[in-house]
Parts: sequence; structure tokens; C-alpha cells
Amino acid sequence: MTSTSAPVDLPSAALASLALRPLALYVHVPFCAVRCGYCDFNTYAPGETTASPASYVTAALAEIDLAAEVLGNNAPPLDTVFFGGGTPTLLPSSDLVRLLDRARGAWGLAPSAEVTTEANPDSVTRESLAALVDGGFTRISFGMQSAVPHVLRVLERTHDPERVAQAVMWAREAGFDQVSLDLIYGTPGETDQDWQRSLQAAVATEPDHVSAYSLIVEDGTALARRVRRHEIAAPDDDQMAAKYLAADAVLEAAGLEWYEVSNWARPGARCRHNLHYWRSDNWWGIGPGAHSHIGGVRWWNLKRPTAYADRLAAGLSPAQDREELDPSTRWLERVLLEIRLADGLPMEVLAERAPQVESLIGDGLVRTRDGHLVLTREGRLLADAVVRRLVD
Repeated sequence: MTSTSAPVDLPSAALASLALRPLALYVHVPFCAVRCGYCDFNTYAPGETTASPASYVTAALAEIDLAAEVLGNNAPPLDTVFFGGGTPTLLPSSDLVRLLDRARGAWGLAPSAEVTTEANPDSVTRESLAALVDGGFTRISFGMQSAVPHVLRVLERTHDPERVAQAVMWAREAGFDQVSLDLIYGTPGETDQDWQRSLQAAVATEPDHVSAYSLIVEDGTALARRVRRHEIAAPDDDQMAAKYLAADAVLEAAGLEWYEVSNWARPGARCRHNLHYWRSDNWWGIGPGAHSHIGGVRWWNLKRPTAYADRLAAGLSPAQDREELDPSTRWLERVLLEIRLADGLPMEVLAERAPQVESLIGDGLVRTRDGHLVLTREGRLLADAVVRRLVD
């Protein structure tokens, strides 16, 4: 793996991969109404940056134009577009549609393209959701996290739990093809009953997709400082495992099947955009701190919105640095990502790891199916350990 200067041009071999894999676009909107105590994403609450939403949109439009120039005429239409953050829906719907329109003009959208935005339940209205659908958005992912007020307070989430069902109803009325909910389990003070309440509240809205993530205490966050001061307890691994199994049972009973360790979906509702990440397809990341990957070349943008915008205003790439992945790194990342999928990892990828595979099968952590190695339920609980045993 080699690191080089920030890219304006891409190697011919990387550009040649555009014809071989789907192309996705990620748009990072770095604004939040408040900073949640557990979050270490590249986001900015009021007062944390001098960048304005208007200056951000101008810069993001310029980066879309830059991406179109770099990728050239051989780039396929976009299979997926994903607006993440931050809270994209803090921007007016007209700005989100404007960004989507610029991307559509640059590459076109594939038939039945998936176009997603993340949203907080309290950052949308009936009117804003209808405007998004009219502008071409097909999918929305709400940050529910929990249905229990005291859990939301620990997470420093500001929405009323009752707002989730209302937001989902509005999204359905607006005409979104798919609605997804994000949940977090293992918050300090969250009981098993609290988690069941959140799960039941989520499935009661009849979502097409649910992501359920264990709480991770990230260094540098307000939550980490509270844990370090012993104000709240660190998450317990055994409780985390029990809550994961509870989620799997409830979601499966509601008709959602796991397709990635932390994701469940109804048939036909898997998040195609995230599958592009897990399968190491091609994507360009727009926005401050966004990461991109084209044909084994990966790069990342400057994180500060003002520096990002200044670079683009000067006609320069906003990339901070890049790396070209060597074959061993690409193999390692393929094992790390694809073993997490219900479709599994092709056995030929593990041709030189037969003893490790047999050992994992014997321990009941994986099984073979249709020429692929697939995690068992127990294996999903220990996915990181499975990867370590496969690559050591």
C-alpha cells in the first residue's frame, strides 16, 4: 500500500475499472443541530465552524464537476447516491435536490437507481419529504437510535421518540420506496426491557430496513470522557451480545432478514449503496472528510469545511491524501468486509487458508454454502475474531 499526493488524475488502470463495477456517489453534509455525545463523525454543530450551508453547497457542486472531469466519459450511470452526515435534511430540500440534479447531469442515474438521504426524525416535515421524492430521492434512513427517553438523553439525541412513527408515516405518504431505521444498543443504563421496547417500536412502523449497531465509546467524544470519569459505565460485552441476539430474533420475526452483521432488510430492500462499500466497488465521496475509492485507489478530503471550500474555490482538488492499495491489502479488505455479508465470502478467496477455515467450521463460527463461507449466528457475534483467524 503506497501513499501519494492528493489526486487530480487517476491512473489508467483505476479508470479502466469503471467499466467493470457499479459506480456510487456519497455526499457528506457535515452539519448537525447538536453534537451527540457518542459521535466522532466529521460533523459540526452551530458555532463549531464558520462555514455556511450555502458555501458548503457551492463547494459540493464544484466537487461534483471535478469528479465528472476526472472520471471522464467512460463512467457508467450512478447506481446509488447516498446523502449522509451529519444531518443532510438540515439543508433545504431544494439544496439536496440541486446536488442530486448536478450528479444526474454529470453521470445520469441507472434504471431503478437507489437515492438515499439520512435524516433525524425532527429534521423533516411533510412538505420537505414530498419535495425530496419529487426531486428523485427513493429511500430515507431515520436516526431513531432508541424509543426510550432516558436512553436518548444519554446519547444526547434531541428528538421525541413519538416523532419517529410520525416521520415514517410522512415518508410513506410522500412516496419513498424504502424507509430504514437506525438503532443503537448497549447505551449505559439501557436495560433489556428498554432494548425490547425500542425494537418493538421500530418494527411497529413496518420499516423496510433496520440497522442495529452496538454503541462504541470513541476516544475524544463526550461519552468517552464521561466513562473515563466513571459518571456512566462502559458498555458490557455480554450484554451487547444478548441484545444483538434479541434484535436478530425480533427483526427476523418481523420479516427482516440479516444480510450484513448489523443490517436487516425485507426481500428486495437491502441497502445497495452500502453493499457497494462492502464489495469494494467504485464510489466518489463528495464533501469535507469524505472518502473515495476507484479501482484500488483510495483518497480522502480535507476535513474542515472552510478549507474544503477554499480549495475548490481555487480550482484545486479538496483531497488531503491518497493511497494505492496493493494486492495483499485488497485481499485483506475483501476478507474483512465480505465475510460480514449473508452472501458470504467466495471460498477461492481463501484457497491458502484451508486450515483456518476448517478450524472455524469446527468451532461452529462459519459454514459453507454454495461455494461461499458464511458466518453462523455465533460467528456474527465474533465477526472480528473470525477475520483475525482467517488472515493470521
